[in-house]
Amino acid sequence: MTELTTDTAIEHVGRRSIAATLPRGEWTHAAHFALALWVLRHAPELAAPDAFRAIILRLNKAHGTANTDSSGYHHTITLASLHVARLALVGHGHAANEGLADVLSALMGGPYGKSDWILAHWSKDRLFSVAARRDWVPPDLAPLPE
Repeated sequence: MTELTTDTAIEHVGRRSIAATLPRGEWTHAAHFALALWVLRHAPELAAPDAFRAIILRLNKAHGTANTDSSGYHHTITLASLHVARLALVGHGHAANEGLADVLSALMGGPYGKSDWILAHWSKDRLFSVAARRDWVPPDLAPLPE
């Protein structure tokens, strides 16, 4: 498994996720954010909801993960994570020379480093509904940060 402590490692995740060649064992919680950060910085056209969805759908398929109403791709979680990644870049000045590894480290060192961070914003019933898996469903507990 690749440690995501360098910009090169994050680029590896970004490029290999887009190509659907990232090994399943490397598709971690941190890798999801690494992909989001890399795309936002280096391929912002792929951060559009449908484009980002397509990346993850292809990667899940390559891993043998079924994208169904109960497993695989989850649109609300994906868009919420993209939102958080975008805020992290803005919070770090979004400077082109700022290392993404530093941004990812800050993200993983805070509340977003825990995979259950999202439950501060959505109830389990709402978040794990079919509607939220397929499309964006706004939070029902607390708004996402701005």
